[in-house]
Amino acid sequence: MATGRTHRPATRSRGIPEATVARLPLYLRALTGLSERSVPTVSSEELAAAAGVNSAKLRKDFSYLGSYGTRGVGYDVEYLVYQISRELGLTQDWPVVIVGIGNLGAALANYGGFASRGFRVAALIDADPAMAGKPVAGIPVQHSDDLERIIAENGVSIGVIATPAGAAQPVCERLVAAGVTSILNFAPTVLTVPDGVDVRKVDLSIELQILAFHEQRKAGEEADAAAAAADAAAAAAASAKGARGSGDGSGKGPDGDVPAVMPA
Repeated sequence: MATGRTHRPATRSRGIPEATVARLPLYLRALTGLSERSVPTVSSEELAAAAGVNSAKLRKDFSYLGSYGTRGVGYDVEYLVYQISRELGLTQDWPVVIVGIGNLGAALANYGGFASRGFRVAALIDADPAMAGKPVAGIPVQHSDDLERIIAENGVSIGVIATPAGAAQPVCERLVAAGVTSILNFAPTVLTVPDGVDVRKVDLSIELQILAFHEQRKAGEEADAAAAAADAAAAAAASAKGARGSGDGSGKGPDGDVPAVMPA
């Protein structure tokens, strides 16, 4: 069985830009949905809309894969699924270890999408002796003292860190020293790694803070719009009132009649 240690994806050697690589999973997710619905072909416009990008960018991204579609027909869905999966290295088995089996680590262990996307959770590791042997998602938790042995025995090159912030860097260093070259970091801290090691960071609190910023901005824009509308309505009312009171300057009332009582 192939492992992540002996087979690496070819994207870098083929010169595919990192921005394109970051969009490939979006395309794959959209294509997988089409495949599950037995859709045979898809246009660049339809696929771009499903992936949330513009069609020109999609066609440029696919040109790096050597896939240009067929005019009037579009792209073959099944072939694109295979092509993108191959470029992402998902046509083989990637053993993964998850370190830190708290609430988040346990949730990741129970995530059913790993296996269907080319990843196999090879081991769950935690520093708490009370966790040792406890099954999570059907996998017994192993103690962190055995981390290096576990990585070597399973040929692991991808590690997931779900520890508290203070433990993340020491765990990262042990993973790297044991041969792990790609790390997905859920800990709320920035990891320092040597050249040749890739780190992807997932910080849920930062994402929520960004959403809070946008919500605050939208609320401010709505308040400004409401205030502007109120000011415009008040100005219009004042203008109309002034017009009724002033008439046309001839001394006549608003109906053109001379007032019944004239000033002395």
